[in-house]
Amino acid sequence: MSAPRQYELLIFDWDGTLMDSAGIIVDSIQRACEDLGLEVPSDRASRQIIGLGLAQALQTLLPELPTDHYPQLVERYRHHYLGRDQDIPLFDGVESGIRDLHERGFQLAVATGKSHLGLSRALESSGLGPWFAATRTADQTHSKPHPAMVLELVEELGADSQRTLVIGDTSHDLQMAASARVASLGVTYGAHEVEDLLPHAPLALMDSFLEVHAWLKANA
Repeated sequence: MSAPRQYELLIFDWDGTLMDSAGIIVDSIQRACEDLGLEVPSDRASRQIIGLGLAQALQTLLPELPTDHYPQLVERYRHHYLGRDQDIPLFDGVESGIRDLHERGFQLAVATGKSHLGLSRALESSGLGPWFAATRTADQTHSKPHPAMVLELVEELGADSQRTLVIGDTSHDLQMAASARVASLGVTYGAHEVEDLLPHAPLALMDSFLEVHAWLKANA
């Protein structure tokens, strides 16, 4: 007789966890800054704000920018990102792994800093849409690291927070999980470094999605 399942709801971040988009996000931020004649932020500084809602991310990255300049910066970022987002690949093993987790009976959800429109487009282009029971985006509720995305998904899906697990590549994901008092799993192949993730006490750190899938099958 198999052991009872430890987790029933798996909440995945999108960018840097399921989709290999961190590099294009960084490049789009830097190009947007170039367009407006702003100092171009470093790769690391740009990666640190991935996972936040777009407006919050840019304000965090460039806090000295006059308020009326942010809409133009957002527009330039979207110009550069949207021209390439249809070509961004999933990480190896994501397509089959997400389908397998769904077939194993887990409830799957997405909590992301993307907009609702952006996530809808990504779910459709990737083919992953049918496997997720619910989603939350930064323009629907509070942005990470606020716990609202997790709390709302738990409530919507009738899940038990003690049997909910967040999987993400940034400190924002893990802080969100901690604030919602749910467990988390960190991945090291996305936007943030290991030293950014460790302080937030994830159950484990995974170096590929294939490892994530294997860990979930063995431990979740």
